[in-house]
Amino acid sequence: MDALTTEDPPRMGPYRMLARLGAGGMGRVYLARSEGGRTVAVKVVQAEYAQQPEFRRRFAHEVAAARRVGGSWTAPVLDADTDAATPWVATGYVPGPDLHSVVADEYGPLPEHSVRALANGLAHALRAIHGAALVHRDLKPSNVLLTVDGPRVIDFGIARALDGMADGIKTRTGAVIGSPGFMSPEQVRGQQLAPASDVFCLGSVLTFAATGRMPFGTADSGVHAVMFRIAEEEPDLDGVPYGILDLVRACLQKKPSERPAVEHLLAWTDDADIRNGHPWLPGPLLARLGRHAAQLLDADAPAHTPHPPTVRIAPPRPPSPTGGAVEGPTKRPRRRTRTGWIAAATAVAVTAATAVVVTQLSDRTTNDDKDGRQAADGGSVTESESSSAADTFGGAWAGIVQRTDSSVADEHEYLRIDVDGDARPGEKAADFLYLSKDTYCKVESTLGSRKGDTMTLASFEVVKAVPATAAEGTCDLSRSNGLKSSSGKLTWTMGDMEADLKPVTKTGSRPVPAKFLGTWRSEVQGTLTIKQGAVGTRAGKFTGWSIDWRCNGSAELVSASENSVSLSPTELDASTPRNISCPHGVPTTVTWKSENELEMRYPESIAIRLTRVK
Repeated sequence: MDALTTEDPPRMGPYRMLARLGAGGMGRVYLARSEGGRTVAVKVVQAEYAQQPEFRRRFAHEVAAARRVGGSWTAPVLDADTDAATPWVATGYVPGPDLHSVVADEYGPLPEHSVRALANGLAHALRAIHGAALVHRDLKPSNVLLTVDGPRVIDFGIARALDGMADGIKTRTGAVIGSPGFMSPEQVRGQQLAPASDVFCLGSVLTFAATGRMPFGTADSGVHAVMFRIAEEEPDLDGVPYGILDLVRACLQKKPSERPAVEHLLAWTDDADIRNGHPWLPGPLLARLGRHAAQLLDADAPAHTPHPPTVRIAPPRPPSPTGGAVEGPTKRPRRRTRTGWIAAATAVAVTAATAVVVTQLSDRTTNDDKDGRQAADGGSVTESESSSAADTFGGAWAGIVQRTDSSVADEHEYLRIDVDGDARPGEKAADFLYLSKDTYCKVESTLGSRKGDTMTLASFEVVKAVPATAAEGTCDLSRSNGLKSSSGKLTWTMGDMEADLKPVTKTGSRPVPAKFLGTWRSEVQGTLTIKQGAVGTRAGKFTGWSIDWRCNGSAELVSASENSVSLSPTELDASTPRNISCPHGVPTTVTWKSENELEMRYPESIAIRLTRVK
């Protein structure tokens, strides 16, 4: 551990830096302590990447996804601020060296029984990661930490954020997503990755642990040469102990379909299960871990003067003299830091979010007294003009939200607006249902003015926000520029976001196709029960939805079509432990495959197979 210098940041959020643990291509890692005394590792994104909007967006999504992974085999994500000038993420600190430094610099190759136990622990970690519908994509020795109780897998947030970017950082810096010596053939070829890719990388990690060498050569012989060998040539397994040779060879099969599943790896290494409590590392290395823990206890943070937290109360918005919306800043509101489920503050926030009264999308009401109503500009609205507005704007509209700084549209950036075309200025005119990759919002607004093909909206009230902290961030739609009608569609804009909305066919209280209804079981998690209900009401119930915990919760219906159902982020039941291994903060898309099979996806994740419960 390197001591901090005066040039290093003394604080990230509530964390005081103790020492610099290391630096990588995308950021620095610091040892830190929370105000409550917990030791954490804080990874701070490099300024070069922090300046790229696309990277920041992907980083935020990956951090949200990483929160779903928990258990005993990974470093849990505890806290993050992905909107800070310098984005950072805090994970539980793992008191142990990484596998690369142990093998390459300190101890040398591990004995066979240690490598076998390592395989078992890493298989447990991959099961937790894949169970959260993620692929690690950068499993390598430096991302494997060794502890007395087994290995821990880290760092599946920042590295993943660069994956899939067609230009920007990736092109300018020549960055390779993944580490050349520890990539899978499909990763080298730029193909879509599945859990089998991590299994291949596991084979390379085990080879390194057993021999001190990479199975396809080192970067000294050229990155492209190494990548060619990974894709086309057989691995060099000379020196791999006979007892684990078949396991390693099976992991390193070129075709993903020929590699063993994680469950098979766990059965294969059952005799070396680390959970039995037996020492799994050589004595000298265990002594080294003890000294490291003692060094950690002696670490102290630089002296500082504590500052009380700043509480900001937004002043009330002054009424517009014209009855329209008061103009706000053009910059998108900054999302506040969201801590892990195990933090007490977040437990309170979650309880508050759960306690919010569920307000169904309002039915439009008809006012018979349309003559002589006062318009926003001081003129009157005639009956014919009011009828025309109802025809032009009235009804439900929906579409994908597109960002001006990104050429990529995503199904999980979705907006629905139910508009009352008969509303008078000052009356409720629109119900918004907005879904992003980590937020769910229900917002009501009133009519400011209406002229020709333009409707201006005035006051906005957040009816529901998941998570609750989004009420003053993503769910604040007060900067909306209103609605513009053109060629049978409505265009909605706000800051750097725009959506072309098309009419939604009215389905009443039964929009979910009958073939989706019932209970479905995940291969590795729990059950999802889908029931009938109107948009904006609870239609999905998750039971036992985690590997390590019995996570129970529900989700609201966002949209439904013939072959797809979209659900809001899960709200956990009050009886469920607020643990980071419980899924939260992300929407779910369920796609019809057959009478007995559905496919479920989270944003930026692999597919989860669901089968019908008889």
